[in-house]
Amino acid sequence: MNTNNYKYRVVVGWGQGPEGKEFGGVITDAATDSQDRVYLARRHTPAILVFDREGKFLTSWGENVLSNPHSLWIDENDHIYCGDTDDHTIRKFNTDGEVLQTLGTPNQPGSPGMPFNRPTSAMVASSGDIFVSDGYGQRRVHRFSPEGELLLSWGEEGAGPGQFVLPHGLWVDSRNRVLVTDRENNRIQLFDFEGKFIEEWTDILRPNFIFIDRNEIIYVTEAPHRISLFNLDGELLARWGEVGSEPGQFTEFPHCLCVDTHGDIYVSEVPNLPNRLQKFTRI
Repeated sequence: MNTNNYKYRVVVGWGQGPEGKEFGGVITDAATDSQDRVYLARRHTPAILVFDREGKFLTSWGENVLSNPHSLWIDENDHIYCGDTDDHTIRKFNTDGEVLQTLGTPNQPGSPGMPFNRPTSAMVASSGDIFVSDGYGQRRVHRFSPEGELLLSWGEEGAGPGQFVLPHGLWVDSRNRVLVTDRENNRIQLFDFEGKFIEEWTDILRPNFIFIDRNEIIYVTEAPHRISLFNLDGELLARWGEVGSEPGQFTEFPHCLCVDTHGDIYVSEVPNLPNRLQKFTRI
């Protein structure tokens, strides 16, 4: 792909070589740690698969804990946050797969408006507060203290400011704004930490997830088979994607992505494409 100053080459068969491993299911998300190890969330036969950046399989864990891992986010201390939609939890793991913290009650959906009913994603702000999009069964965003105390919730069903049809992903940026992908309303909504609506970005179609890299470039996966890049002011920098089964094309919808320290992108596709994750190397 060659879009303005953002040029990428697809790595054919990443993770599927002689030292790799068949993923064994649909990969819903990828995240990289401080060593650029790549963690993949696998649906249906739930687990977290770990590879090095060249695609060599290292290990797997979570098989006896996870129900339907939907999203991953890794902090600067290599703590891994996983949103589990079927289990109604957000879990914090270390890199060995040990559970360090659990938000929500396993196998028990929250009451209306309360955490969680099929949560979609979580991340930690620089303040230490944990933000969660509670998207499939609720239309809410929750803010927790670092210790897991619920501090604030906002959102309801609808298309107005602060309303959602499906808050599918979120990210907290360096300006302390909470960016939420309101997928079925074709927009990204921005809020402050108190849940006050700031603005919305609408140059987007069915946004799934957001990732902001160390250069403060915002990457958005969009369900109509494309990736879009924005700056923090919401200005479009690059956009690409086309339907197809060839390397670099998207057969299914781009679901989640992450960017490693080299600027390489890992993109997952859902809903029904096992053993496929695409790596795009920055050139």
